[in-house]
Amino acid sequence: MGDRGKMTEKTAAPGSARAPGHTVASTLADDTRQVPPPLMEQSFEFLGDEDIPCSRYTSRAFADLETERLWGRSWQWACREEHLQDVGDNYVYNIGPYSIIVIRSEEDNIQAFINSCSHRGTKLLGGEGAGYSPQLTCPFHGWTWNIKGELESLPAKWDFPHASAETHGLHPVKTELWGGFVFFNLDPNAKPLADYMDVMPEHFSHFPLEQRRIRVHVQKILPANWKASQEAFMEAYHNFETHNAPNGANTQYDVFGKYVSRFIHNIGNYSPESLSDYPGDKWRAPPLTENELLQMLSIFGLDHDEVPAGETARSIAAEDLRRRIGNGLGVDLSAVSDCMMLDSIEYHLFPNMFFFPGITVPMVYRFRPNGDDVDSCIFDLMILEPLPEGVGHPEPPEPEKLSVEQSYTESEALSWLAPVYDEDTGNLDLQQQGFKTSRKPGITLGNYQESRIRRVHMTLDEFLQE
Repeated sequence: MGDRGKMTEKTAAPGSARAPGHTVASTLADDTRQVPPPLMEQSFEFLGDEDIPCSRYTSRAFADLETERLWGRSWQWACREEHLQDVGDNYVYNIGPYSIIVIRSEEDNIQAFINSCSHRGTKLLGGEGAGYSPQLTCPFHGWTWNIKGELESLPAKWDFPHASAETHGLHPVKTELWGGFVFFNLDPNAKPLADYMDVMPEHFSHFPLEQRRIRVHVQKILPANWKASQEAFMEAYHNFETHNAPNGANTQYDVFGKYVSRFIHNIGNYSPESLSDYPGDKWRAPPLTENELLQMLSIFGLDHDEVPAGETARSIAAEDLRRRIGNGLGVDLSAVSDCMMLDSIEYHLFPNMFFFPGITVPMVYRFRPNGDDVDSCIFDLMILEPLPEGVGHPEPPEPEKLSVEQSYTESEALSWLAPVYDEDTGNLDLQQQGFKTSRKPGITLGNYQESRIRRVHMTLDEFLQE
């Protein structure tokens, strides 16, 4: 596969062109440990090359349609199970105009309800996030429900002979559990979550997220539509300019179905020769030595500064990280592959969820509308770290909330990742403005590197047209 770039775009079938040089498959073949089988899979088909209308990111009418037909009918995660450890623990989650209460109603049961009083509609719990209550009481008139959603009492009951536990209980919301996350769907007729997740249950059986805990949760307002914001994280094509790094061209992109896609981005090797067609040959440079590659990986705080003969920067970095992270967490990482230790492996679950199964790059993302503002969104960023065998989940941290103006570097817990996120989201305001001023009615996507973005829009259309 090393000569995969020999065919020109003119002679190759649409979507078949690839950058020359290292492939993800060839890199994983040199791994010092067994690579989890799902990471060896490849799944791609050409999905078209039509422009995506800019109005999808700016139109109030389009956002209203999403509210009705997408957010009211798609599976999303609200919180982690560790937010609901004791009976009575609850979590309020808001998406657009909708609000739900997720609650542990029994030791082995989690339920969700519409966050609205069945008397005159007042929200029972304001704000968002974790809390505790042995019952749910409306702050307006004092109607009270137990944590199973059953109406228990109301003041002046003599005036409400037409209201009873049978008619005025809280409205339930479908919930399911996967990977330690609590998912919900506002559509009472929604198909099961398992039907929606394509390959994810099988793939993540190799890296179970329920055996991890939240180490960091940062919540930031971004100055762009939720789709534009998440699309900034769906391709490595932006590495050239945004991160000033020539190491994105050989990323592998997989589309597994309507709802799930993935990229695998190798860290610790790249092929500068694959970028010779960059305007002005900006990235033309001699191939880096293994010691130079190791220097690039020093951001991880490695114990080595030189690659011994016969070794690679990737193998040395992965071994350092196995030892340091494993000792720090009290977990055995000795059999974990170089790929899982180093690489950015990112699964996207439609419409707005990202799951990274790796060890050093172990994030979860979620993007959602910021109220009814078309031009901004809420970005939830979690870092999940492995738990030692037999250790229970500690109390999760409260989210650190950052405004549009604040830098990620204000979150010390993000460490070396903070400036990377500043780069990742630093263009979003300019992009949102550009959508509105452009005379070109749509955005143009790469056939391969941006195929995951196209798949999201195709699936979104299916929801909006139903």
